[in-house]
Amino acid sequence: MTTSTCPELIALDDRQCVRMAEEHGTPCFVYRSEVASTQLRRLRAALPGRARVAYAVKANPHPTLLRTFARAGTSFDCASLGELDRLAQLAVPAERIFFAGPGKRDLEIAQAVERGVRIQAEGLEDLIRIDAEASRLGLAEVAVNLRVQPLGVEEKEAILGGSGPTAFGIDEEDLDGAMSRILQFPRVRVRGLHGFAASNERDVGRLLASHRRLFQIAHRLQLHWGLPLEQIDLGGGLGVTYSPHESPLDLETLGQGLARLLEDNSWFEGELILEPGRFLAAHCGVYLVRVIRTKTSRGERFAVLEGGIHHLLRPALTGQPFPVRSVGRAGAIHPTTLAGPLCTGLDRLGRVDLPQLSPGDLLAFGMVGAYGATEAMVHFLDHPPAKEVWVDSLTP
Repeated sequence: MTTSTCPELIALDDRQCVRMAEEHGTPCFVYRSEVASTQLRRLRAALPGRARVAYAVKANPHPTLLRTFARAGTSFDCASLGELDRLAQLAVPAERIFFAGPGKRDLEIAQAVERGVRIQAEGLEDLIRIDAEASRLGLAEVAVNLRVQPLGVEEKEAILGGSGPTAFGIDEEDLDGAMSRILQFPRVRVRGLHGFAASNERDVGRLLASHRRLFQIAHRLQLHWGLPLEQIDLGGGLGVTYSPHESPLDLETLGQGLARLLEDNSWFEGELILEPGRFLAAHCGVYLVRVIRTKTSRGERFAVLEGGIHHLLRPALTGQPFPVRSVGRAGAIHPTTLAGPLCTGLDRLGRVDLPQLSPGDLLAFGMVGAYGATEAMVHFLDHPPAKEVWVDSLTP
């Protein structure tokens, strides 16, 4: 897939890129904390007052970013004990932490219950173990959210979580059969529903359709089973653009749609939870890397870089490159395949339109604040990891 140069999607200008590369060396990730903070403010301003933002830690678990969001009062969506530990080190209150994941180990269940975080239960197996742990700790009750997989809600890309049959949650058609058992647990209390709309979805209509479906399920559970719901967790999926040809997510329309959803469901008096990860973190990161050599192979132009999929894996998984700019280079652009230094033909960062490149040229990849360094194959072939640098603000 070919993409064009995208300066508006790269959080550093040319002068800043050169300065950071000279100060810190390459390859390196440079993150701007103020960009992430701006994204959080934009999202909060668009959402109705009863919506709570829970940052999805998996998008970028760097302590500096977590600290930035924690100081802003953000809640957090975790999916491992390691992520829970990162938040414990920052003294984030338990009531601001959600714990999800389709395969929670006994140790993780025990730690989550003991710490008092809100568990997103994937099914009866989770509930059985949560109830047993509550009994062991002498807790009268433990409130949890139950993840449900609605009928007819499917993702466009299987690599981003799958569609149809899934390892996540309880299928909607199995809910009624499970409810009689769920209500019999002596200590577990289902007090919320958890859903998942999509990954990197920029179509507000698709997002809201999924959210409406989850509300319909929640209403049915309240009417038929008397389930008192304090929270409806809509999951993540708020999308970002990786190309200037893509339309950004319309935050204003999304906020208005969620407000109408609450108005149309006056029976629900609790709070909405949204779990954006990519949307909050992607814009803040830039990956700086230099060209080692160039070549033409059977008519195809290549630039071999000092970094590859051991730093940026996402292009190999999705087929979509990160936006990239050749720093300080101008002139006619040509399709160029960006290859990394690893001894595998899989080491490709995309086929992109760039000016003529030479060894030593600096490239800047944007939108890598999410699923960049955190998703990388850092141990593959023992190439060194890229340095990560955080800055609060940068002058041009």
